[in-house]
Amino acid sequence: MSIFLKVLHLTFSVTFFLPFKFVNIITKAQKAFESKYSWKEFFIMANRIMLNQTSYHGAGAIQEIANEAKAHGFKKAFVCSDPDLVKFKVTAKVTDILTANGLDYELYSDIKANPTIQNVQHGVEAFKASGADYLIAIGGGSSMDTSKAIGIIIANPEFEDVRSLEGVAPTKKPCVPIIAVPTTAGTAAEVTINYVITDIERKRKFVCVDPHDMPIIAVVDPDMMSSMPKGLTASTGMDALTHAIEGYTTKAAWEMTDMFHLKAIEIISKSLRGAVANTKEGREGMALGQYIAGMGFSNVGLGIAHSMAHTLGAVYDTPHGVACAMMLPIVMEYNQECTGEKYREIARAMGVANVDSMTQDEYRKAAVDAVKKLSADVGIPSVLEAINEEDLPFLAESAHADACAPGNPKDASVEDLKDLFRKIMA
Repeated sequence: MSIFLKVLHLTFSVTFFLPFKFVNIITKAQKAFESKYSWKEFFIMANRIMLNQTSYHGAGAIQEIANEAKAHGFKKAFVCSDPDLVKFKVTAKVTDILTANGLDYELYSDIKANPTIQNVQHGVEAFKASGADYLIAIGGGSSMDTSKAIGIIIANPEFEDVRSLEGVAPTKKPCVPIIAVPTTAGTAAEVTINYVITDIERKRKFVCVDPHDMPIIAVVDPDMMSSMPKGLTASTGMDALTHAIEGYTTKAAWEMTDMFHLKAIEIISKSLRGAVANTKEGREGMALGQYIAGMGFSNVGLGIAHSMAHTLGAVYDTPHGVACAMMLPIVMEYNQECTGEKYREIARAMGVANVDSMTQDEYRKAAVDAVKKLSADVGIPSVLEAINEEDLPFLAESAHADACAPGNPKDASVEDLKDLFRKIMA
Protein backbone atom coordinates (compact mmCIF):
# COMPACT_ATOMS: atom_id res chain seq x y z
CA MET A 1 0.00 0.00 0.00
CA SER A 2 2.78 2.42 0.89
CA ILE A 3 4.50 1.91 -2.48
CA PHE A 4 1.18 2.37 -4.26
CA LEU A 5 0.59 5.64 -2.48
CA LYS A 6 4.09 6.85 -3.31
CA VAL A 7 3.33 6.22 -6.98
CA LEU A 8 0.08 8.14 -6.65
CA HIS A 9 1.90 10.96 -4.90
CA LEU A 10 4.45 11.22 -7.69
CA THR A 11 1.75 11.09 -10.36
CA PHE A 12 -0.30 13.86 -8.79
CA SER A 13 2.75 15.96 -7.97
CA VAL A 14 3.97 16.13 -11.56
CA THR A 15 0.56 16.58 -13.18
CA PHE A 16 -1.57 18.81 -11.00
CA PHE A 17 -1.36 22.56 -11.33
CA LEU A 18 -2.06 23.87 -7.95
CA PRO A 19 -5.17 22.25 -6.71
CA PHE A 20 -3.13 21.73 -3.55
CA LYS A 21 -6.00 19.89 -1.93
CA PHE A 22 -5.41 16.97 -4.29
CA VAL A 23 -1.67 16.86 -3.71
CA ASN A 24 -2.27 17.09 0.04
CA ILE A 25 -4.71 14.18 -0.06
CA ILE A 26 -2.05 11.86 -1.41
CA THR A 27 0.66 13.20 0.91
CA LYS A 28 -1.51 12.70 3.97
CA ALA A 29 -2.55 9.24 2.81
CA GLN A 30 1.10 8.23 2.55
CA LYS A 31 1.74 9.53 6.07
CA ALA A 32 -1.37 7.84 7.41
CA PHE A 33 -0.10 4.45 6.33
CA GLU A 34 3.60 4.98 7.04
CA SER A 35 3.27 6.77 10.38
CA LYS A 36 -0.06 5.28 11.52
CA TYR A 37 -1.85 8.61 11.49
CA SER A 38 -5.58 8.48 12.07
CA TRP A 39 -8.01 8.52 9.19
CA LYS A 40 -9.64 11.55 10.84
CA GLU A 41 -6.37 13.49 10.47
CA PHE A 42 -6.01 12.21 6.91
CA PHE A 43 -9.25 13.86 5.84
CA ILE A 44 -8.58 17.23 7.53
CA MET A 45 -7.03 19.51 4.92
CA ALA A 46 -6.18 23.18 5.08
CA ASN A 47 -6.49 25.77 2.32
CA ARG A 48 -3.19 27.52 1.67
CA ILE A 49 -2.62 31.09 0.49
CA MET A 50 0.85 32.24 -0.56
CA LEU A 51 1.59 35.86 -1.53
CA ASN A 52 4.63 38.13 -1.87
CA GLN A 53 6.38 39.26 1.31
CA THR A 54 5.92 42.84 0.10
CA SER A 55 4.19 44.50 -2.85
CA TYR A 56 4.01 48.11 -4.01
CA HIS A 57 1.21 49.50 -6.16
CA GLY A 58 0.55 52.74 -8.01
CA ALA A 59 2.34 55.26 -10.20
CA GLY A 60 5.93 55.82 -9.13
CA ALA A 61 6.16 52.56 -7.19
CA ILE A 62 9.45 51.66 -8.91
CA GLN A 63 11.18 54.28 -6.74
CA GLU A 64 10.88 51.79 -3.86
CA ILE A 65 13.20 49.30 -5.58
CA ALA A 66 16.35 51.06 -4.40
CA ASN A 67 15.04 51.27 -0.83
CA GLU A 68 14.23 47.56 -0.76
CA ALA A 69 17.57 46.55 -2.27
CA LYS A 70 19.41 48.55 0.38
CA ALA A 71 17.19 47.29 3.20
CA HIS A 72 17.94 43.69 2.23
CA GLY A 73 21.66 44.34 1.93
CA PHE A 74 21.81 43.21 -1.69
CA LYS A 75 25.12 43.87 -3.48
CA LYS A 76 24.53 43.33 -7.20
CA ALA A 77 21.40 42.83 -9.29
CA PHE A 78 21.03 40.50 -12.24
CA VAL A 79 18.47 42.47 -14.25
CA CYS A 80 16.43 40.24 -16.58
CA SER A 81 14.48 42.04 -19.28
CA ASP A 82 13.58 41.32 -22.88
CA PRO A 83 15.40 43.05 -25.76
CA ASP A 84 12.46 45.23 -26.86
CA LEU A 85 12.05 46.68 -23.38
CA VAL A 86 15.76 47.46 -23.35
CA LYS A 87 15.59 48.96 -26.84
CA PHE A 88 12.65 51.24 -26.03
CA LYS A 89 14.19 52.30 -22.69
CA VAL A 90 11.47 50.80 -20.52
CA THR A 91 14.08 48.77 -18.63
CA ALA A 92 16.10 51.97 -18.15
CA LYS A 93 13.33 53.38 -15.94
CA VAL A 94 14.52 50.88 -13.33
CA THR A 95 18.23 50.71 -14.10
CA ASP A 96 18.47 54.50 -13.93
CA ILE A 97 17.13 54.29 -10.36
CA LEU A 98 19.77 51.69 -9.51
CA THR A 99 22.51 53.88 -10.97
CA ALA A 100 21.28 56.99 -9.17
CA ASN A 101 21.41 55.10 -5.88
CA GLY A 102 24.85 53.62 -6.43
CA LEU A 103 23.51 50.07 -6.81
CA ASP A 104 25.52 47.71 -9.00
CA TYR A 105 23.79 45.59 -11.64
CA GLU A 106 24.33 43.51 -14.76
CA LEU A 107 21.75 43.53 -17.57
CA TYR A 108 20.70 40.22 -19.13
CA SER A 109 18.36 40.37 -22.13
CA ASP A 110 18.65 36.96 -23.82
CA ILE A 111 14.95 36.44 -23.24
CA LYS A 112 12.29 35.58 -25.79
CA ALA A 113 8.55 35.08 -25.75
CA ASN A 114 7.67 31.58 -24.62
CA PRO A 115 11.14 31.11 -23.01
CA THR A 116 12.86 27.84 -23.73
CA ILE A 117 14.96 25.40 -21.75
CA GLN A 118 18.00 26.73 -23.59
CA ASN A 119 17.15 30.34 -22.61
CA VAL A 120 17.03 29.32 -18.98
CA GLN A 121 20.28 27.35 -19.07
CA HIS A 122 22.08 30.25 -20.74
CA GLY A 123 20.70 32.59 -18.10
CA VAL A 124 21.93 30.32 -15.31
CA GLU A 125 25.47 30.45 -16.67
CA ALA A 126 25.28 34.22 -17.12
CA PHE A 127 24.08 34.65 -13.53
CA LYS A 128 26.95 32.52 -12.21
CA ALA A 129 29.46 34.66 -14.09
CA SER A 130 27.90 37.96 -12.98
CA GLY A 131 28.59 37.77 -9.25
CA ALA A 132 25.03 38.93 -8.58
CA ASP A 133 23.15 38.04 -5.39
CA TYR A 134 19.59 38.92 -6.45
CA LEU A 135 17.41 39.22 -9.54
CA ILE A 136 15.27 42.07 -10.84
CA ALA A 137 12.78 40.76 -13.40
CA ILE A 138 11.41 43.51 -15.67
CA GLY A 139 8.85 42.57 -18.28
CA GLY A 140 5.93 40.27 -18.88
CA GLY A 141 5.56 36.58 -18.23
CA SER A 142 8.61 35.68 -20.29
CA SER A 143 11.02 37.77 -18.21
CA MET A 144 9.38 36.63 -14.97
CA ASP A 145 9.36 32.95 -15.91
CA THR A 146 12.98 33.02 -17.07
CA SER A 147 14.01 34.74 -13.84
CA LYS A 148 12.14 32.26 -11.68
CA ALA A 149 13.74 29.29 -13.42
CA ILE A 150 17.21 30.86 -13.17
CA GLY A 151 16.72 31.64 -9.49
CA ILE A 152 15.46 28.15 -8.69
CA ILE A 153 18.32 26.39 -10.46
CA ILE A 154 21.01 28.59 -8.90
CA ALA A 155 19.64 27.64 -5.47
CA ASN A 156 18.85 24.03 -6.44
CA PRO A 157 21.49 23.01 -9.04
CA GLU A 158 20.28 19.42 -9.14
CA PHE A 159 17.48 20.72 -11.42
CA GLU A 160 19.81 22.22 -14.03
CA ASP A 161 18.26 20.06 -16.79
CA VAL A 162 15.14 22.30 -16.36
CA ARG A 163 12.75 19.52 -17.48
CA SER A 164 12.81 18.01 -13.99
CA LEU A 165 11.15 21.20 -12.67
CA GLU A 166 7.86 20.31 -14.37
CA GLY A 167 4.87 19.98 -12.05
CA VAL A 168 5.47 20.21 -8.32
CA ALA A 169 9.25 19.77 -8.18
CA PRO A 170 10.81 18.77 -4.83
CA THR A 171 13.17 21.73 -4.57
CA LYS A 172 14.68 22.27 -1.14
CA LYS A 173 15.77 25.91 -1.12
CA PRO A 174 14.09 29.21 -1.96
CA CYS A 175 15.22 30.71 -5.25
CA VAL A 176 17.62 33.62 -5.49
CA PRO A 177 15.66 36.67 -4.20
CA ILE A 178 13.59 38.26 -6.98
CA ILE A 179 12.19 41.78 -7.24
CA ALA A 180 9.52 41.54 -9.94
CA VAL A 181 8.47 44.55 -12.00
CA PRO A 182 5.68 43.75 -14.50
CA THR A 183 5.37 45.71 -17.72
CA THR A 184 2.29 43.89 -18.98
CA ALA A 185 -1.06 43.90 -17.21
CA GLY A 186 -1.97 40.27 -17.47
CA THR A 187 0.26 37.45 -16.36
CA ALA A 188 0.47 38.28 -12.63
CA ALA A 189 3.70 36.29 -12.64
CA GLU A 190 5.01 38.70 -10.02
CA VAL A 191 2.67 37.14 -7.41
CA THR A 192 2.39 33.52 -8.51
CA ILE A 193 4.30 30.40 -7.55
CA ASN A 194 4.37 29.00 -11.06
CA TYR A 195 6.20 29.55 -14.31
CA VAL A 196 6.01 28.10 -17.82
CA ILE A 197 8.93 26.92 -19.95
CA THR A 198 8.89 25.74 -23.58
CA ASP A 199 10.48 22.46 -24.61
CA ILE A 200 11.17 23.09 -28.29
CA GLU A 201 12.36 19.54 -28.91
CA ARG A 202 9.06 18.10 -27.76
CA LYS A 203 6.94 21.04 -29.01
CA ARG A 204 5.24 21.58 -25.68
CA LYS A 205 5.10 23.98 -22.79
CA PHE A 206 5.36 22.70 -19.26
CA VAL A 207 4.14 24.32 -16.07
CA CYS A 208 6.38 24.42 -13.01
CA VAL A 209 4.72 24.90 -9.62
CA ASP A 210 6.99 25.78 -6.73
CA PRO A 211 6.44 27.91 -3.61
CA HIS A 212 10.19 28.48 -3.63
CA ASP A 213 9.98 30.59 -6.80
CA MET A 214 7.76 33.43 -5.60
CA PRO A 215 9.34 36.89 -5.90
CA ILE A 216 9.94 38.39 -2.47
CA ILE A 217 8.88 41.83 -3.72
CA ALA A 218 6.40 42.82 -6.44
CA VAL A 219 6.44 46.37 -7.78
CA VAL A 220 3.25 46.97 -9.78
CA ASP A 221 3.68 50.40 -11.32
CA PRO A 222 1.16 51.28 -14.06
CA ASP A 223 3.64 53.73 -15.57
CA MET A 224 5.78 50.72 -16.53
CA MET A 225 2.86 49.46 -18.61
CA SER A 226 2.11 52.64 -20.54
CA SER A 227 4.41 51.79 -23.44
CA MET A 228 2.65 48.54 -24.35
CA PRO A 229 1.20 48.38 -27.86
CA LYS A 230 -2.58 47.99 -28.08
CA GLY A 231 -2.42 44.35 -29.21
CA LEU A 232 -0.23 43.31 -26.29
CA THR A 233 -2.41 45.22 -23.83
CA ALA A 234 -5.49 43.46 -25.18
CA SER A 235 -4.00 39.97 -25.17
CA THR A 236 -2.42 40.20 -21.72
CA GLY A 237 -5.62 41.70 -20.36
CA MET A 238 -7.64 38.77 -21.66
CA ASP A 239 -5.07 36.44 -20.12
CA ALA A 240 -5.82 38.14 -16.79
CA LEU A 241 -9.56 37.69 -17.30
CA THR A 242 -8.99 34.02 -18.11
CA HIS A 243 -6.99 33.66 -14.89
CA ALA A 244 -9.83 35.17 -12.90
CA ILE A 245 -12.66 33.17 -14.47
CA GLU A 246 -10.81 29.85 -14.50
CA GLY A 247 -9.58 30.40 -10.96
CA TYR A 248 -13.14 31.15 -9.85
CA THR A 249 -14.50 27.94 -11.35
CA THR A 250 -11.59 25.53 -10.73
CA LYS A 251 -12.13 22.46 -8.57
CA ALA A 252 -9.98 23.83 -5.74
CA ALA A 253 -11.67 27.25 -5.51
CA TRP A 254 -12.83 28.40 -2.07
CA GLU A 255 -14.20 31.50 -0.35
CA MET A 256 -11.03 33.55 -0.14
CA THR A 257 -9.95 32.90 -3.72
CA ASP A 258 -13.52 33.52 -4.91
CA MET A 259 -13.24 36.97 -3.32
CA PHE A 260 -10.05 37.71 -5.25
CA HIS A 261 -11.37 36.38 -8.53
CA LEU A 262 -14.73 38.16 -8.52
CA LYS A 263 -13.09 41.48 -7.72
CA ALA A 264 -10.52 40.86 -10.45
CA ILE A 265 -13.26 40.10 -13.00
CA GLU A 266 -15.03 43.34 -12.05
CA ILE A 267 -11.91 45.52 -12.30
CA ILE A 268 -10.65 43.94 -15.54
CA SER A 269 -14.08 44.23 -17.20
CA LYS A 270 -14.23 47.93 -16.33
CA SER A 271 -10.60 48.69 -17.19
CA LEU A 272 -9.40 46.70 -20.18
CA ARG A 273 -11.03 48.79 -22.92
CA GLY A 274 -9.55 51.93 -21.37
CA ALA A 275 -6.13 50.30 -21.00
CA VAL A 276 -6.13 49.40 -24.70
CA ALA A 277 -6.93 53.06 -25.42
CA ASN A 278 -4.01 53.90 -23.07
CA THR A 279 -6.04 55.90 -20.57
CA LYS A 280 -4.54 56.50 -17.14
CA GLU A 281 -7.57 54.98 -15.41
CA GLY A 282 -7.51 51.92 -17.63
CA ARG A 283 -3.81 51.25 -17.06
CA GLU A 284 -4.13 51.66 -13.31
CA GLY A 285 -7.19 49.42 -13.18
CA MET A 286 -5.57 46.65 -15.19
CA ALA A 287 -2.37 46.80 -13.14
CA LEU A 288 -4.40 46.16 -9.99
CA GLY A 289 -6.94 43.75 -11.48
CA GLN A 290 -4.42 41.37 -12.96
CA TYR A 291 -2.47 41.29 -9.66
CA ILE A 292 -5.61 40.44 -7.67
CA ALA A 293 -6.37 37.65 -10.15
CA GLY A 294 -2.87 36.30 -9.54
CA MET A 295 -3.45 36.33 -5.78
CA GLY A 296 -6.25 33.87 -6.41
CA PHE A 297 -5.35 31.51 -9.22
CA SER A 298 -1.78 30.98 -8.03
CA ASN A 299 -3.27 29.22 -5.02
CA VAL A 300 -6.01 27.14 -6.62
CA GLY A 301 -5.03 26.53 -10.22
CA LEU A 302 -6.59 26.95 -13.62
CA GLY A 303 -8.30 24.79 -16.26
CA ILE A 304 -8.36 23.65 -19.86
CA ALA A 305 -8.53 27.13 -21.40
CA HIS A 306 -4.96 27.46 -20.16
CA SER A 307 -3.88 23.92 -20.99
CA MET A 308 -5.10 24.45 -24.56
CA ALA A 309 -3.53 27.90 -24.78
CA HIS A 310 -0.17 26.50 -23.66
CA THR A 311 -0.37 23.96 -26.46
CA LEU A 312 -1.20 26.58 -29.09
CA GLY A 313 1.74 28.66 -27.92
CA ALA A 314 4.14 25.73 -28.10
CA VAL A 315 3.05 24.54 -31.56
CA TYR A 316 2.21 27.77 -33.37
CA ASP A 317 3.95 30.36 -31.15
CA THR A 318 0.52 31.93 -30.62
CA PRO A 319 0.71 34.77 -28.08
CA HIS A 320 -0.50 33.33 -24.82
CA GLY A 321 -3.15 35.96 -24.14
CA VAL A 322 -4.59 35.62 -27.64
CA ALA A 323 -4.82 31.86 -27.24
CA CYS A 324 -6.50 32.24 -23.85
CA ALA A 325 -8.99 34.77 -25.20
CA MET A 326 -9.97 32.50 -28.10
CA MET A 327 -10.46 29.48 -25.86
CA LEU A 328 -12.12 31.12 -22.84
CA PRO A 329 -15.74 31.52 -24.07
CA ILE A 330 -15.60 28.13 -25.76
CA VAL A 331 -14.41 26.47 -22.56
CA MET A 332 -16.97 28.40 -20.50
CA GLU A 333 -19.75 26.95 -22.65
CA TYR A 334 -18.28 23.48 -22.20
CA ASN A 335 -17.97 23.87 -18.41
CA GLN A 336 -21.27 25.60 -17.66
CA GLU A 337 -23.19 22.55 -16.43
CA CYS A 338 -20.59 22.05 -13.65
CA THR A 339 -20.50 25.61 -12.33
CA GLY A 340 -23.66 25.94 -10.24
CA GLU A 341 -24.58 29.61 -9.83
CA LYS A 342 -21.10 30.96 -10.49
CA TYR A 343 -21.82 32.26 -14.00
CA ARG A 344 -24.49 34.56 -12.51
CA GLU A 345 -21.78 36.18 -10.38
CA ILE A 346 -19.39 36.36 -13.35
CA ALA A 347 -22.09 38.12 -15.38
CA ARG A 348 -22.80 40.48 -12.47
CA ALA A 349 -19.10 41.30 -12.06
CA MET A 350 -18.86 42.04 -15.78
CA GLY A 351 -21.65 44.60 -15.54
CA VAL A 352 -24.56 42.58 -16.91
CA ALA A 353 -27.85 44.06 -15.62
CA ASN A 354 -30.76 42.20 -14.00
CA VAL A 355 -28.92 38.91 -13.50
CA ASP A 356 -31.10 38.04 -10.48
CA SER A 357 -34.18 37.88 -12.67
CA MET A 358 -32.54 35.55 -15.21
CA THR A 359 -32.91 31.80 -15.42
CA GLN A 360 -29.81 29.68 -15.02
CA ASP A 361 -29.54 29.19 -18.78
CA GLU A 362 -29.95 32.94 -19.34
CA TYR A 363 -27.26 34.09 -16.91
CA ARG A 364 -24.86 31.43 -18.12
CA LYS A 365 -25.30 32.65 -21.68
CA ALA A 366 -25.00 36.26 -20.48
CA ALA A 367 -21.64 35.53 -18.84
CA VAL A 368 -20.27 33.88 -21.97
CA ASP A 369 -21.61 36.68 -24.19
CA ALA A 370 -20.00 39.32 -21.95
CA VAL A 371 -16.62 37.62 -22.37
CA LYS A 372 -17.09 37.40 -26.15
CA LYS A 373 -18.06 41.09 -26.31
CA LEU A 374 -15.03 42.24 -24.33
CA SER A 375 -12.70 40.09 -26.41
CA ALA A 376 -14.15 41.47 -29.67
CA ASP A 377 -14.06 45.07 -28.40
CA VAL A 378 -10.31 44.88 -27.77
CA GLY A 379 -9.57 43.24 -31.12
CA ILE A 380 -8.89 39.60 -30.26
CA PRO A 381 -9.46 37.19 -33.19
CA SER A 382 -11.89 34.31 -32.76
CA VAL A 383 -10.15 31.87 -35.13
CA LEU A 384 -6.59 30.64 -35.61
CA GLU A 385 -5.68 30.23 -39.27
CA ALA A 386 -2.69 27.95 -38.59
CA ILE A 387 -4.60 25.14 -36.93
CA ASN A 388 -5.73 22.19 -39.04
CA GLU A 389 -7.40 18.81 -38.60
CA GLU A 390 -4.12 16.86 -38.91
CA ASP A 391 -2.72 18.66 -35.87
CA LEU A 392 -5.65 17.92 -33.60
CA PRO A 393 -4.49 14.60 -32.12
CA PHE A 394 -1.18 16.06 -30.96
CA LEU A 395 -2.81 19.29 -29.76
CA ALA A 396 -5.48 17.47 -27.78
CA GLU A 397 -3.09 14.97 -26.23
CA SER A 398 -0.69 17.76 -25.22
CA ALA A 399 -3.49 19.83 -23.69
CA HIS A 400 -4.80 16.77 -21.86
CA ALA A 401 -1.34 16.14 -20.35
CA ASP A 402 -0.84 19.79 -19.36
CA ALA A 403 -0.61 20.49 -15.64
CA CYS A 404 -3.55 22.93 -15.74
CA ALA A 405 -6.06 20.43 -17.15
CA PRO A 406 -6.99 18.54 -13.95
CA GLY A 407 -8.18 21.74 -12.26
CA ASN A 408 -10.99 22.20 -14.79
CA PRO A 409 -14.45 21.89 -13.19
CA LYS A 410 -15.44 19.34 -15.84
CA ASP A 411 -13.09 16.49 -16.71
CA ALA A 412 -12.23 16.70 -20.41
CA SER A 413 -11.21 13.73 -22.55
CA VAL A 414 -8.81 13.91 -25.48
CA GLU A 415 -11.80 13.70 -27.81
CA ASP A 416 -13.52 16.55 -25.97
CA LEU A 417 -10.41 18.68 -26.43
CA LYS A 418 -10.28 17.90 -30.15
CA ASP A 419 -13.85 19.16 -30.48
CA LEU A 420 -13.01 22.34 -28.56
CA PHE A 421 -9.96 23.04 -30.73
CA ARG A 422 -12.14 22.64 -33.83
CA LYS A 423 -14.22 25.62 -32.69
CA ILE A 424 -11.31 28.00 -33.38
CA MET A 425 -10.47 26.56 -36.82
CA ALA A 426 -11.08 28.82 -39.79
